[in-house]
Amino acid sequence: RRRGRWGSIGSLEGGLRGQGRGAEMDSPAQNDKVLVMLKATGDAPILKQTKFKVAKAEKFVFISEFLRKNLKIDNVFMYLQSSFSPSLEESIGTLHEAYAVDNKLVVNYSVKPAWG
Repeated sequence: RRRGRWGSIGSLEGGLRGQGRGAEMDSPAQNDKVLVMLKATGDAPILKQTKFKVAKAEKFVFISEFLRKNLKIDNVFMYLQSSFSPSLEESIGTLHEAYAVDNKLVVNYSVKPAWG
């Protein structure tokens, strides 16, 4: 069974299906994924599911696309460590290695600028 690029914690069935580069659920590439936690900031809509496994090779822009699609908004501001916004071209794996807390990459998101 093929799934979108977002793995799941719990019962996530969403993601960006049908946009290529899908991964098999049972693939041995589980070590190629990292845990990402999305936290709403300010008046941003809250996701029902906040923890996801994402391929290390994905770019940070993938999270932006996911949030814009699932929250049905045009602009989203994303921050790491509640302070700065990394380049959209930075890989999730690199960001996880540098900024993970308790083995989770915590990404705060908002609909208006919140920090720096």
